[in-house]
Amino acid sequence: MKEQILIRITGKDRIGLTASIMDILARYDAQILDIGQADIHSSLSLGILIRIAGENSGQVMKELLFKATELGVNIGFEPVGEDEYEEWVARQGKNRYILTIIARTLSARQISAVARIIAEEGLNIDSIKRLTGRMSLKGEARSVRSCIEFSVRGNPQNEDMHAHLMKISSEMGIDFSFQKDNMYRRMRRLICFDMDSTLIQTECIDELAKRAGVGEQVQAITEQAMRGEIDFKESFTRRVALLKGLDASVMQDIAEHLPITEGVDRLMYVLKKYGYKIAILSGGFTYFGEYIQKKYGIDYVYANELEVGEDGKLTGRYVGEIVDGARKADLLRLIAQTEKVNLAQTIAVGDGANDLPMISQAGLGIAFHAKPRVVANARQSINTIGLDGVLYFLGFKDSYLGEVGKI
Repeated sequence: MKEQILIRITGKDRIGLTASIMDILARYDAQILDIGQADIHSSLSLGILIRIAGENSGQVMKELLFKATELGVNIGFEPVGEDEYEEWVARQGKNRYILTIIARTLSARQISAVARIIAEEGLNIDSIKRLTGRMSLKGEARSVRSCIEFSVRGNPQNEDMHAHLMKISSEMGIDFSFQKDNMYRRMRRLICFDMDSTLIQTECIDELAKRAGVGEQVQAITEQAMRGEIDFKESFTRRVALLKGLDASVMQDIAEHLPITEGVDRLMYVLKKYGYKIAILSGGFTYFGEYIQKKYGIDYVYANELEVGEDGKLTGRYVGEIVDGARKADLLRLIAQTEKVNLAQTIAVGDGANDLPMISQAGLGIAFHAKPRVVANARQSINTIGLDGVLYFLGFKDSYLGEVGKI
């Protein structure tokens, strides 16, 4: 007759501990039904659920007790009935989700609030994993980031779980992502970025307007458009018209001094290293998009083309179709089709109202330091750290990246 025994081992971790335990189990032909291990600050917690012949169970536990004493760790045993085991197996069929939370630093108060929401939704936490490296107590606050990932099982009981997460996100200064844990989440292949106020910390049209002496007029229209208060096409046409007569040569100087957003260098390096296709889909201008494309080896750039007259000055008009919100969503689908990527494997990142269509269309849509309306309508948002926070929503750990994580 077979028996199921749950073995729990805790204590100071050391090399070879798991191998020693497994050597004993192997001698008695134990079947491993489940196994899990966590190591926090060299403190080990190892759980092994075995199925073994009843006549061998006593001897196995005796040898394991001797080995635990030799290794200086604690060991405990718990019998598990077949019905109890089968009930546990049945629960594994429930949906699994990944809830990722990020901040400069994470406190017990913040984690408590998130864990409370998980519990209220009737979800069970299967595991908690830290994605960021261990924080130095002497680190500068600006360079610090902290991210943990909850693997939870079940089905949310309330439709307003997202609203509850948004509320604590705003009140406690944390970012979050709640994704179904499926193969698409593990195999994202295409990422599309807005450019202005996402990849760069400015609006290019505002920079041009300053050079043309119409900065205040253009900025006022820009803010209205990004808040979704006026039609993007109309606002774009009005703003470009104000640039008439500006010497086109100023674009080179602006491009060379664009303020790159925190985390972009690290993010782009990692995305290229791991084979992601990258696109800029921008309501800004092609000249600046192509400059960033060359800098980072980006695969696609779609933006707006300013018309330049024979005298080398801007005419106040644009060439071709405006890249507005609807066009961004169309381009995301088109590039995905070209790259033979399922839409569920796509990512879109932006900050303005004209980014919402592509954010909604993508498998993973992220609002980045976005306007309130965009944050309210996006399923994921990043407001506390740089753009490389996207990597944690993709499941990257700093330890996976090695030296890349130091860029």
